[in-house]
Amino acid sequence: MRRVLLFCLACAVAAVTGCSTGGERSGPRTEDGTDGRLSSVETWAFAVGDGSLDGSADEVCERWGGYDLLVIDAEDASPGVIAALQHSGTIVLGYMSVGTIEPWRSWYPQLRPYALDPMDDWDEYYTDISQAGCRTALLGIAAEQLDKGFDGLFLDNVDMIETHPGLADEMASVVGDLARITHDRGGLLFAQNGAPVLGDIVGSLDGWNREDVTWTYDFGTADYRRVEEREHRTALAEIERMRSRGLLVLSTDYTEGDRASLDECVQVAVGAGALPYVSDITLSRVPRPIEPLDAP
Repeated sequence: MRRVLLFCLACAVAAVTGCSTGGERSGPRTEDGTDGRLSSVETWAFAVGDGSLDGSADEVCERWGGYDLLVIDAEDASPGVIAALQHSGTIVLGYMSVGTIEPWRSWYPQLRPYALDPMDDWDEYYTDISQAGCRTALLGIAAEQLDKGFDGLFLDNVDMIETHPGLADEMASVVGDLARITHDRGGLLFAQNGAPVLGDIVGSLDGWNREDVTWTYDFGTADYRRVEEREHRTALAEIERMRSRGLLVLSTDYTEGDRASLDECVQVAVGAGALPYVSDITLSRVPRPIEPLDAP
């Protein structure tokens, strides 16, 4: 039984609230296959919204130090902030998109030649990871971020191969290479979404996050809504699949912040065996962890 901590929902509302070859997971494993460092993780936060890292290291720790696992922006985070969070007992992962190119990044000039079509809903471009220069650049960027002292990396948009299936082998290769350089440093590697297309990539991961399990943000209507039943069942099945592979499984839902939807998201995730995080679509609402609840 894993104990997870429920969010202080009242506080949240008030605040408006590769290939696996060579990239296999390393480090001590628990009986269920999870990396031993993750066995005590009961809460986590997705701290990549605007302003998440504003202020001094002490202020950042005050805001986020109560979580066992924290995903923060790899570029924005300073070594001092990372070290301060780790000193408070938090495992700190650096967020990095590998499936899209973000124009606001300092490394955009390196990746701009490899931009494909625009990504719907976000001001980003899909990444042409078929190009050797692109893969080399991504590995160099990842190494620079790991050198800051992160406990590992959190990879986003690996599921871009759902819309660009011809790049599936290249994505597996990139993730495998990222796993190698991360694990060689004793780090952890997480990814987000894309369960149907991850394949052998799963063997390179220590954890996985599933967005939109129960509630989501609809860009078409610019409003929050409950996930359709078929997609909801799919999400729960994917969570179970990833748990069976020995990964620490997380979930992220997006709501307007009302108590009922927050409660629902947390209870569903806990019941499925995932560690929940619930915020708004810009991740600006910061829940606070409180009482323990047993989950399978």
